[in-house]
Order: sequence, then C-alpha cells, then structure tokens
Amino acid sequence: MPRDTVRPLWQQDLLVAVLALLALIAWDASGADLWAVRQVGSAEGFAWREHWLTSSVLHQGGRAAGWLVFAVLLVGIWKPLPFARPLPRAARVWWVGATLACVALIPLLKARSLSSCPWDLAEFGGSAQYVSHWLRGVADGGSGRCFPSGHASAAFAFVSGWFALRVHAPRAARCWLLGVLLAGLVFGGAQMLRGAHYPSHTAWTGWICWVLCAGLSQFIPALRARPNGGTLAA
Repeated sequence: MPRDTVRPLWQQDLLVAVLALLALIAWDASGADLWAVRQVGSAEGFAWREHWLTSSVLHQGGRAAGWLVFAVLLVGIWKPLPFARPLPRAARVWWVGATLACVALIPLLKARSLSSCPWDLAEFGGSAQYVSHWLRGVADGGSGRCFPSGHASAAFAFVSGWFALRVHAPRAARCWLLGVLLAGLVFGGAQMLRGAHYPSHTAWTGWICWVLCAGLSQFIPALRARPNGGTLAA
C-alpha cells in the first residue's frame, strides 16, 4: 500500500475502538451474558468455582504470571529482551507505565461498580437480581464491585506492548498482541466458568485497556518514530 494511503495510527486505533465498542453494545443488548453463565451454572452454584485448574492455576497462577511479566518489562527498561531491543528507552519506560495505568484503572472502576458477579445471583444460590451494568446507580441486591473484570486485566493490561512495539518491531508486536488476546480470553473463560464474571466483563476490560493505551501512546513521539528517524502519522 502506498505510504500516502496508509491510515494514520491514531485513526487505526480509533477504528478498532469504535468497531469493538459497537460489538460490545450489541452483545450487551442481546442478553447473551445471562445465557452464557446459565450454561455453566445451576441453582447449586458453579461447579468450576473452586476447581484447581480455574481457581489455583488460571486465577491465582495467572495473576502471579502477570506480575512476573511486568517484572521482566521493568527490568527490560535497562536490559530489554532481544525482541524489544529496537525500542528506544522512552518507549520501554512508556510500556511499563501504560501497563501500570491499566492495572490501576480497572480496580478503580470495579470499586465504583454496583454490578455483582454471576455467583451472587439468586438463581445461582446468591441473593442478587440481574441488573445490566448500563443502568448506572441501580443496585442489584448483591455485593457489587464486579465490573469490569479485574482478573482479565492481568492479561489485557499488556496490550500496551502492541503500541510500544508496532513501529520498531512490527512482527514482535503482532505476536505479542496475539498472546495477550489469547491470555485474556483464557483468563476470562476461566472466570466465567467459576461464576466470577460475565463474558462482557472480560471484553470491556480489554476495550478499556486498548483505549487507554491508544490514548497514552499519542503523547510519546518515540512510539511514532521510524527506526531511520522519520515519523509515522499519528
């Protein structure tokens, strides 16, 4: 594709965000969240809630793995992994900072949420009634603080790597993004099986992390600089 026909990076990011937002709105409007959790839950609760695979490996282990990856990125500011060596230090610092921003934002949003987890619903042995997270300020009778998915951020926070790598190491960026998306889906799937989150909770976490990182990337020229010193439209 000729250079003058390549869509600027900010337009690409905005297009992805808008299309994903439309898909999320359509999902929420369909009522598919309840349908999905009803496939794995019953009046006795969720059989996978305390299963070693979903609880110990994918939940607790996934959280630990996320912090391990973050530690590698932090050390990578000074001693980057081979695929990150083309990045200027400013980009590596941004990568760490943007990841932290995602990890911090999601719990803040959760703390203000009145939406309860699926396992809190009366039909699964709890006391809450289902209320869409679009109904702001409406309590559902449960403990709330379940939207968006905090555990999914252990994967989706690292979408920052896509924005850090895509100009200087595009192949690595694509592989990184694929890995992040797969990890997010696995973590989200495990939490749905446990009754901890609806599918939309996971998807919204991914969307929020994408939008936050896309916005933050606009402030760092190093994320738009070509290896030869030129710049990409952003």
